[in-house]
Amino acid sequence: MGIRRVSIDVDQAAPATGPIFIGDVVSQDLVPEGVADILRITAVTFRDGARNKRHTHSTDQVLVATSGEGFVASDNETLPLRVGDVAFIEKNTPHWHGAGPGQDFTHLSILTPGQMQILEVPDSSDTEGTSV
Repeated sequence: MGIRRVSIDVDQAAPATGPIFIGDVVSQDLVPEGVADILRITAVTFRDGARNKRHTHSTDQVLVATSGEGFVASDNETLPLRVGDVAFIEKNTPHWHGAGPGQDFTHLSILTPGQMQILEVPDSSDTEGTSV
């Protein structure tokens, strides 16, 4: 394939309906499985305070903030993320990320192939999508 170019375009994104997401989330696979052997890049947009559940990855993860304002949190801290910020999350670190209250937020999620484990127990507030 050589070189491949794709543009980040929220209009090209599909609803993210996986069990990890709380609230209105869309994603666009930029470098999906099958294109690269050891790399996955996804643009994830969290709308109006949406977030994901506490989870871990079996590989390191990098988040690159591309629009809006959001956060990444671990059991010990919450860090704000703004356009241009890069967050490194070491493998097996329990964490969650998403948009701030009343905000939309897009980040690139960069991962190598591995496993994700959702740690947060679902409850009735999961449909609200605004609590962190």
